[in-house]
Amino acid sequence: MTTQLRPTAGYVMLEVLVTIVILVFGLLGLAGFQLRTSVAEHEAYQRVQALILVQDMTERIYANRANAAAYVEDDVGSSGTKRTDCADVTGNARDTCEWHNALVGASETLDSKSVGALLGGRGCITAGAANEYVVTVVWQGFMPTVAPEATCGENNYGNELLRRAVSMRVQ
Repeated sequence: MTTQLRPTAGYVMLEVLVTIVILVFGLLGLAGFQLRTSVAEHEAYQRVQALILVQDMTERIYANRANAAAYVEDDVGSSGTKRTDCADVTGNARDTCEWHNALVGASETLDSKSVGALLGGRGCITAGAANEYVVTVVWQGFMPTVAPEATCGENNYGNELLRRAVSMRVQ
């Protein structure tokens, strides 16, 4: 008695293995897409926070136009810790103190550490042309892009391609 081999034996198993491989690559691609989306969302959140902080200081300077030159300061928020109670100071010193605390995220704490702000947030107020000031907020991003033109916070984030900046002119 002779047995004949069936020519289709094993094809089902091969098809299942190919399907599993295709499915695994698809799932890995989906996981990578999810990771990139999460990073982009966090970058966008930080940019919005920086814009709010720039607008805050811009409005403070507008409200105290007569003393606008007194606001010029570099590296506000660089210490990363909350300043003392801002109620003890007045005028532009109070505005700068409160802005510093907002930059370092003093409004939200976790185990006595400020966590409610930008990653490495710093602010600069520079004098430009006559009666013109530039308010800049910088922070550290997650993915390298292009180094910003603003000089605020230069060389403080390890890689200039990670430094982000938003600026607004006050006149």
